[in-house]
Amino acid sequence: MYDTYEGFVRKAVRDYYERGFRQRKGNFIALILASGQIVGIAADSLKEGGAKKAALGAVGVVALRYAFRYFLSGPLGLLLSAAAVGSAVTYLVRHQKEITDKVGPYRTLIEETRSKYDEIQGGYRGGRYDTAGRNLMIDGLLKRFLEQIDER
Repeated sequence: MYDTYEGFVRKAVRDYYERGFRQRKGNFIALILASGQIVGIAADSLKEGGAKKAALGAVGVVALRYAFRYFLSGPLGLLLSAAAVGSAVTYLVRHQKEITDKVGPYRTLIEETRSKYDEIQGGYRGGRYDTAGRNLMIDGLLKRFLEQIDER
């Protein structure tokens, strides 16, 4: 998760969702749009949920049932299930200005955070930090990133 910036952003989106999606629905939708990580997050949800294992060792309907259950869970469940999509689209239409106004600042925040992330990774690759030190600094960066989302 910390080896690439895209993995970092996916983790941030998942963590933001887990912190309380219902209270921050507009922020979450704006963050998804600004991050451009919809496909990557969906793929991660499948991998983490065990759908790949279920599909490989599938036994007909049972495997499909597990695959669907895992595929539709997590933050992308919001975007993938029909009822949730309808809810998100309705919310987006009703609060379009509020959400679109947040996408720009979130993109800026994502870019600013990328430069800080790259500095930490450069120190790690340069030997200034060990893996534990790098992970600790990136955890702190992630925490600040999530706090700044709510502030904007």
